[in-house]
Amino acid sequence: MAKAQIQIVVFVGTDEGRVQQEALAAVRRLTPPDAGEFGVETINGTAENSDDARRICRETVQALQTLPFFGGGKVVWLKNAGFLTDSVTGRANATQEGIEALQRTLEQGLGEGVFLVLNATGIDKRRAFYKTLKKLGEVKEFDLPDMSRSGWEEAALANALEMASTRSLQFDQPALQRLVMLAGADSRQLKAEMEKIDLFLGPSPDSAPRRVAEDVVATLVAHTRSAVVFAVGDAVGRRDLKSALEQVELLMGQGESPLAILLAAIVPKIRNLLVAKSLQQESGIGARSYKELQSGLDRLPEDRTRHIARTKTGGFNAYPVWLSMQESRRFELAELRSALGHSLAANKALVTSQLDGRVVLAKLLAQVLGGGGKAGRRRAS
Repeated sequence: MAKAQIQIVVFVGTDEGRVQQEALAAVRRLTPPDAGEFGVETINGTAENSDDARRICRETVQALQTLPFFGGGKVVWLKNAGFLTDSVTGRANATQEGIEALQRTLEQGLGEGVFLVLNATGIDKRRAFYKTLKKLGEVKEFDLPDMSRSGWEEAALANALEMASTRSLQFDQPALQRLVMLAGADSRQLKAEMEKIDLFLGPSPDSAPRRVAEDVVATLVAHTRSAVVFAVGDAVGRRDLKSALEQVELLMGQGESPLAILLAAIVPKIRNLLVAKSLQQESGIGARSYKELQSGLDRLPEDRTRHIARTKTGGFNAYPVWLSMQESRRFELAELRSALGHSLAANKALVTSQLDGRVVLAKLLAQVLGGGGKAGRRRAS
């Protein structure tokens, strides 16, 4: 007996660009080839209030119950349904009345050849509606990697590699890492930057993969917030006080708080530099490649690697450390340990005092990058 075709397909998650991309692909796949514009009925799911949400649900029900104009099949696309989350609008009685009506329609079954594609950035998974979608259809989730947690780089790198392969782009490892660090975890931004690189390189005369070097990424990738955050850390790694101060000023001009700059850009870089320096000096681990660093970490006993962040799968989150391996030669181990202490003091000052945030960060960067030890005076290029 043939398996019944799934008629309800849902895409949800914080990666808005990927969610919309997958939903559009599903709509195109499910639309009857000869239906033309009559084969898709798109309903804008953006609701300003609960009455608006109820109206959207009512329109979706009517669309699902209306037979295709010229027979055959049709796709109803409920696009950007923002009222399904646990929010004021989402919890309102009018919204819930509309959602319950839509739920009953789905439970009664859709007509032959009728499909529902729904996409949203969030959905309340405790509600019966979500459980109905899971039971009757296919729910796919695409969330942005959490950049506040270790391991986000691996997920973003995997996404970037997938995009690159579809365009026959072959990134040098440093180029791929720089792209991810500059564009961040947003797949929409990654896709835009990838398309820019694709157009810049032009078609390959023999259809072979085109090589993407680091200087291409540095030239083309836009200066997003993630790029500026990366630039702060990059300036710290280069021990370039002037550049670090300029990048901090740029972030603050964009409305970023001093505490966020400290915790997102400065502290992680200092920590990675310290881990890299410690691995080189105390554990004898150098790394000409990322794979070599991973192998070296795997050989160390557990008590020597407890301070190294891990991914969700339990592996070492070694990318940021590897990026800091060469840069750490500009610092002495004692300097980096002191730098963490100075960072803690800056954190305390930003949280508990009325000091100007610019002054606190400028003082910290001067303490860290001022160049006291031999490594600081060498200023390796």
